[in-house]
Parts: sequence; C-alpha cells; structure tokens
Amino acid sequence: MSSAHALIIDDNHANIDVLAMLLAEQGLTHTAIDSLRHLSACLDQLGQVDVIFLDLEFPNGDGFSAFNHLQADARLQGVPVVAYTVHTSEINQVKAAGFHSFLGKPLNARRFPDQLKRILNHVPVWE
Repeated sequence: MSSAHALIIDDNHANIDVLAMLLAEQGLTHTAIDSLRHLSACLDQLGQVDVIFLDLEFPNGDGFSAFNHLQADARLQGVPVVAYTVHTSEINQVKAAGFHSFLGKPLNARRFPDQLKRILNHVPVWE
C-alpha cells in the first residue's frame, strides 16, 4: 500500500493523531483538516488522494454536507469516502447518503490494516 495518501477531516486532534498513526503504520501519508471551512482551500492544494476519512460531527457543520461537497468535486471521483464516527447508530443514514464505507470510533487497531486494505481495493467496509 505504499505511496497512498489519505485525507482526514475531523475537528478532534486526538482522533486525527490516532488515525494518522494507524495510516503511517500501513505506509500511507496523510493530510488533515480540522475545520470544514478549510475544505475547499485544502482540496485546491491537494494532489493525489486515495481515501478520505470524514467525521460526521463538526461545530460549524456536519459530515453529510461535507460529503456532498466532496462528491461534487470532479478531482475526487472514485475516491472512497469513509464515515468514521462515535455515532454508530447513524450507519443506515450514512449508507443511504452514499458513503463508501463506515468505521465506528474508536478505531480498532488490530482490524484497521485489513479494513484499510479492503477500502483501498474499493471493497466497502461497514463496521
């Protein structure tokens, strides 16, 4: 999985740090955005993105509207967008919205390498 790049969109720095560490262990680089206000500017500067991890709760918006913004960006067509949230009760809403995959927080460090491999191979993961 070398040279793959992940985009992390989460307002919680502890969550970003955990996910960044798990990604690094699998050889991925990442870019993190901690506010939806920075999304458009970041996308304009970002090169290759292979997977996007999107939290669903933000103080200034929600992950569903951010997801719609990502889906509308031609540069991100085909890039799996993974909802990752503590609100596992939202899994059906996430599926209905069209997300590629869903991972509940806290992420399971033992299962994450396999989950990531499946997602990068465009196999949906709903856990």
